Amino acid sequence: MSKRNSQAAKTAARERLRAERERQAKKDKMRRQVIVGVSVVGVLAAAGGVGWAVMQASKPSAWEAAKTAKVVAPANTSGKNGTTVVIGEDSAKKTLELYEDPRCPVCASFEQGVGKTIEKDVEDGKYKVRFVGASFIDNAAQGEGSKNALSALGAALNVSPEAFLKYKSALYSAEHHPEETDDKFKDDSALIDIANDVPELKGNKKFQKAVEDGTYDRWALEMSDVFQKSGVEGTPTLKMDGKKLEAEFPDGQKGTPMTAEQFTKTIDAALKG
Repeated sequence: MSKRNSQAAKTAARERLRAERERQAKKDKMRRQVIVGVSVVGVLAAAGGVGWAVMQASKPSAWEAAKTAKVVAPANTSGKNGTTVVIGEDSAKKTLELYEDPRCPVCASFEQGVGKTIEKDVEDGKYKVRFVGASFIDNAAQGEGSKNALSALGAALNVSPEAFLKYKSALYSAEHHPEETDDKFKDDSALIDIANDVPELKGNKKFQKAVEDGTYDRWALEMSDVFQKSGVEGTPTLKMDGKKLEAEFPDGQKGTPMTAEQFTKTIDAALKG
């Protein structure tokens, strides 16, 4: 091989090596760009995820938002923010005040034993009833069921006083009332299902929408505030003419009347007073 051919071969080899190095350098550069790009996307995605989580965490709950919402008072109410709920004949001279918390198990026992008697007395014009709803069990046992049930009761009251009474009875019934630690009433679906026991509310789309939309959530909070300011310390509590009504039991103790007989005896004495 001549020196010229040998030199040409060497030159060609160097050229091929240079070209190969350039191709490899381009591949390495592209790979680095892809890695950096993927890393940036990953960081942005993670940051976006963290940002979304922070945004969700800082987003107020429905009940926090309800504190500043406009009060929508149900029909058939009066007083400030519609928190005066009185049912009965105008001709009835006296008013029985009834303080209850929807999650209260003793209230459920009271309603199951006495509720029908109260409904009949009111229908007969024996007295009127003012209902004051509480939600302190939501704080004591944790949850939202008392407030949510109060809101649903507002939706029932907006339909009619009769629907309100029947729905309240259904909520406290042995069939539907949960244990105190069971926050069943926090679920709108449960409240709507129970309402199917009430003819005026069964399939009532307006009632159902009010429950699902939380139309009366702020009203429920206002009602709870009325209870807190009343000085009443527990539920169920009965009052008439500003005095707490209690039955006298055979053992000498006093307490809320839990049977129709105890209740009627206690009420009749109060009506005479």
